[in-house]
Amino acid sequence: MAVRIRLARLGAKKKPMYRIVAADSQAPRDGSFLEIVGTYDPHQNPALVQVDADALQKWLGRGAQPTDTVHSLLRSRGLLPAAAAQAAS
Repeated sequence: MAVRIRLARLGAKKKPMYRIVAADSQAPRDGSFLEIVGTYDPHQNPALVQVDADALQKWLGRGAQPTDTVHSLLRSRGLLPAAAAQAAS
């Protein structure tokens, strides 16, 4: 089972809010997930990203790969370790 760290959409129409989740790569976008790692709210100024660093490190340590969008969010906030940032680039 390949695990991805990706976004799951929440919120009303035209007002999205996202959870950052660890999920099986075959699961639907808003379907089942393994654990909530954080949240992303693009409507805040600047965009609000909250991440449980311990949960993120646990899943990265288990080999989970962040999607491109999550990778850029985490990298811009300085939440990716240097080894994971270089491996994904």
